[in-house]
Amino acid sequence: MPDRDVHTIKELIYYQYAKVMARSAFGPDAKKESYGFIKQSFRDLKEGRKQWSEITREDKQFIQTEKKCLYCGSTDNLQWEHIVPKSIKLNDRCPVCERLQGIHNQVWACSKCNLEKGDKGLYSHFQTIFPGDRKYYDRIPALLEKKYLKTIYFCHECAGTLDNGDLDGDGSITVLDIDKVLHLQCIGQDGKT
Repeated sequence: MPDRDVHTIKELIYYQYAKVMARSAFGPDAKKESYGFIKQSFRDLKEGRKQWSEITREDKQFIQTEKKCLYCGSTDNLQWEHIVPKSIKLNDRCPVCERLQGIHNQVWACSKCNLEKGDKGLYSHFQTIFPGDRKYYDRIPALLEKKYLKTIYFCHECAGTLDNGDLDGDGSITVLDIDKVLHLQCIGQDGKT
């Protein structure tokens, strides 16, 4: 469950990003120990006082990491995996969108994890991996989540859903609402589905 000040997809993405920043800086218990940092980072991102880094920063970090599956850690049968599924069809530009089709949206995954993830969003996939864990989203490796958030932000921008709230209609805004954009109907340049 996000902070009570989170009401839109844009705010939720910024809040998740602030949590990832805190985990990267302070370790896995950052939410308990550094909530003030998370809250201030969220406000700074939301109000434009702080900008997230260009995604090339994560690309550089990715290149420097060990070549292994970012989902399970395996070094066997690795292949490129699109974090935001390349099959997304928000509009007719998706198949040629550099943000979706390019290296910024790719990580190493073993063939098993790549197949299991399929066209699911990152949060939906981790909910499947850790079904009994209410905070499954805190298990996502920081590098993976940062790349996902920066890419999915632009998908929501294209879909016009950044200022929306509860996209999945379950009565509350959660990380699963971030993934919901992956399954919206395609809108052509003419505005028709």
